[in-house]
Amino acid sequence: MLKSLFSGVSGLQSHQVAMDVESNNIANVNTVGFKYSRANFSDLLAQTKAIATAPQGELGGKNPVQVGLGSTVSSMTRIFSQGSVQNSDKNTDVAIQGDGFYVVSPDGGSTYKYTRAGDFKFDAGGNFVDNNGFIVQGWLRDPATGKVDSTAPITNINIPPGLTTPAQASSEVVLKANLNSGPLVESFSPAFEIKSGPPPALPTPPAIDKNGNPIASGDMGVMFNETGEAFSLQTGQGVWMAFQTSTHAGTAAVAAGAGELDVTFTLDDGTTQTVVTTGGLAGNTAAQNGARYVSAINAQTATTGVTATYNTATNRIDLQNSNSSASASHNIRFVDNNGNTGVPNTTGTQGLDQTAYRYTYDPTGSNPNVGADKTFTTMSDLRYAMEQQLQDHDGDTLLGNGSVVVNDQGKFEINNPGGAGAEDIDINLQITSMVASGITENPRFTTNMAALNSVLPIGSGGKAFSQSFNAATHSSSIDVFDSLGSKHTLRMEFRKTAVDNSTGSTWDMVLSVPPPATIDTIAPQDEKTGSIRFNNDGSLATFNPPNISFTGNNGSAPDQQINLSFGTANAFNGMTSFDNPSSTSGISQDGFTGGDLVGIRIDQSGTLVGSFSNGRSFGLAQIGMAKFTNNEGLSTEGGNIFVQTANSGDPIIGTAATAGRGFIQAAALEASNVDLSRALTQLIIIQRGFQANGKTITTSDQLLQTLIQLKN
Repeated sequence: MLKSLFSGVSGLQSHQVAMDVESNNIANVNTVGFKYSRANFSDLLAQTKAIATAPQGELGGKNPVQVGLGSTVSSMTRIFSQGSVQNSDKNTDVAIQGDGFYVVSPDGGSTYKYTRAGDFKFDAGGNFVDNNGFIVQGWLRDPATGKVDSTAPITNINIPPGLTTPAQASSEVVLKANLNSGPLVESFSPAFEIKSGPPPALPTPPAIDKNGNPIASGDMGVMFNETGEAFSLQTGQGVWMAFQTSTHAGTAAVAAGAGELDVTFTLDDGTTQTVVTTGGLAGNTAAQNGARYVSAINAQTATTGVTATYNTATNRIDLQNSNSSASASHNIRFVDNNGNTGVPNTTGTQGLDQTAYRYTYDPTGSNPNVGADKTFTTMSDLRYAMEQQLQDHDGDTLLGNGSVVVNDQGKFEINNPGGAGAEDIDINLQITSMVASGITENPRFTTNMAALNSVLPIGSGGKAFSQSFNAATHSSSIDVFDSLGSKHTLRMEFRKTAVDNSTGSTWDMVLSVPPPATIDTIAPQDEKTGSIRFNNDGSLATFNPPNISFTGNNGSAPDQQINLSFGTANAFNGMTSFDNPSSTSGISQDGFTGGDLVGIRIDQSGTLVGSFSNGRSFGLAQIGMAKFTNNEGLSTEGGNIFVQTANSGDPIIGTAATAGRGFIQAAALEASNVDLSRALTQLIIIQRGFQANGKTITTSDQLLQTLIQLKN
């Protein structure tokens, strides 16, 4: 009988322990990071009344006869299921989503303790602590490298109050942009102005701009008109240009009587046009014959370009070609087949004064020779060739006062100031389109140049202007910082200067900073020139210079080296040149001015990111996280703290969201994982178990009472 009493007592004791555990769970239903526990029951030893026997012959085997001696709580299991994550309004609150523990220390890192409660804060000394005052462990930013090294041993996280960051001088500028390679651009600017003044000695063209710097006006084959349309000049394309009317004065008088005209004109393309008058009247006067001859010649003007006039004072026929017709010939040679018309003096090949010449594009080089057809590559070449022809139109050593410049609008500007010089002339500028065998007209280029067509009398001071010539351009700018943290604007300007069908395009590059800062040792020191070249697939080929030597001239460190990062050669990760509008898609630099700490936030990796008054943000520290082989083997010390035991395994410390550790959610806390519905149900079960064991004791007591009464 007594055994049943003791079994009932053990049941009461076991259920009392279970009640204590469940009460503790319910008490911590609102404890941050709490993990509930479960009491595990097991039975006690049993009293054996009879042992088990094996089957014997015809007699079957028997099971053992045992009487249990009650129950006990053999172990406690802590359940580390994920608690719900609740957002908070405190940016230093952190919650773990997944496995792992924060590491805290009460003694500067000599011993470690572990917690899931992320209700952290900064104390007066800048220590990052929990509610027990234990300092959170992690890694600090290395001032030398500016990085947080998570491979180093963990230490106290401390961010001094009033933290400031010193200025950092810029060491790299990264630019990602596209420079438009198409035939229609939106971003363009006028060609550079040529420095005016006395022409240089022949035959060297000037190579300086208005500031006295080397000219880089660019290849005219890649220039654009005023609406951004490309000329796309091909080799041999160009215009006819004349500064004077071509003339030939008759040197023999026209005879009276039955004279005839028989003249063969040779045109630019080598074809001929014969002008013949027949059936002359014997009674005609010289004036009548002259009128008849003039009429015959002028009937072919649309083809030859030659206009004849009869000089009544000398009875001679004068010829002229204004060179104003694109469909007619410009340079005329002719043969008088009978020698008595008064047009030439003698038989044989004659010609009008040659004043019209072809100005054609040649990407391989230029030839500005006076009195001959000319070739050009750059705007400087064409300007020089025009000025040479204007000033030395008859090929002698005397020069006129007329000039050709390129003004600030990228327009050719022709000036005729006039004077008493032998070479000063009335300018009758005629520019027409040019078509030759295998060469088509370039109407956009012709239109730009034909705007110059005008008459500028000698001494009038008149001027003529072409339409503007433009280069595709693009610019980007960014503020860079010197060692004192002072800002200086670095401007990067790009100008398309050449195209090679086999290799790609080339753009000039000008880097500049506002004075007194300098980036070059050659005047002007506030700018540095270079170039950037692209492959024919639009990828970057090469660029130069790769870096600049910057000096602020304000007391900051001199010769500050700033690397230019425009991308990888033959790749598309930086500068490109596609048929898309020029645009900058990304530009950055790594310098900044000094600043004060104004705020801290925590990211998913547990990095404490500081925001400074200079607009910069970078990691100041990173929270360490520990992971154990057996979380249930940890021992609790109260205050939401766990400590390592022999059965938990050693902590594996690392960063959040790596090697099975959970990630960190900032401005949030992990709630207790106690489920009230489960806990309250468990209370009912424990209560009923306790009541049943109590009933066992009372029933046994009644049986003992009956047994005692047998003696009476």
